[in-house]
Amino acid sequence: MEENEKLKELVRAKYSEIARQDRDTNAASCCGAGGCSTEVYNIMTDDYTEIDGYHPDADLGLGCGLPTQFAGIRAGDVVIDLGSGAGNDCFIARNETGETGKVIGIDFTPAMIEKARMNAEKLGYHNVEFRQGDIERMPVISNVADVVVSNCVLNLVPDKDAVFGEIFRALKPGGHFSISDIVLIGELPDALKKDAEMYAGCVAGAIQKDAYLGLIGANGFINVTVQKEKPIIIPDDILSRYLSLKEIESFKNGSTGIFSVTVYAEKPAGGKGCCEPGCCD
Repeated sequence: MEENEKLKELVRAKYSEIARQDRDTNAASCCGAGGCSTEVYNIMTDDYTEIDGYHPDADLGLGCGLPTQFAGIRAGDVVIDLGSGAGNDCFIARNETGETGKVIGIDFTPAMIEKARMNAEKLGYHNVEFRQGDIERMPVISNVADVVVSNCVLNLVPDKDAVFGEIFRALKPGGHFSISDIVLIGELPDALKKDAEMYAGCVAGAIQKDAYLGLIGANGFINVTVQKEKPIIIPDDILSRYLSLKEIESFKNGSTGIFSVTVYAEKPAGGKGCCEPGCCD
């Protein structure tokens, strides 16, 4: 537990720093974690610029997918965004849910909440609300959301099982989520996995893809679907900070992979999870 709290404080400190940086600085980094690579502009983020509802001031270049594009948000929906940052996905969700719906962004970094609220005020969005809180213990009532989205956030959270349990609690019966995240196939080399900056930079906090999907089913969700998957390529100049040339060659030619996935799942309409062994298989 103490180790989990240390990791959360590390992430909080790093994302407070990110909130004070401009987008170009963040986009030239590994998930905003600092100077990253001379080989690529950004190894994580997808392009939001052509999506309706996009606002550049809210885009810090930190995502690893486009969950709102796959979320099936309808007019009048209540949407929760986990790890809402400066509000980018919230404002895109608001474009879909319209003035009759509501969007709630949750982030545990005060500087991010402040930045997001300023952006919402500038845009005149009075049905977009930002709440400071831990997504392992969401500051929302149960059965309130039609849709939950999140973008490259759960991989930063030590207790992912608790987050999926909270998503289940917050969703209305029949509601669903679409979440983009970083997962692994095979084990990262220890030098990468243990490094604090790589943790804050999204990679070392990731878990195995099968374990990730298993947590979703174990928390009672149904119709679990991988909507999109793409490999995350770590450039050699980043790997060289942690691995020898021989280790880099072995890592690149091995079975290990780092992937961005966008996953969809539903809370059963009856609102119940697994009722007996095997029903989530």
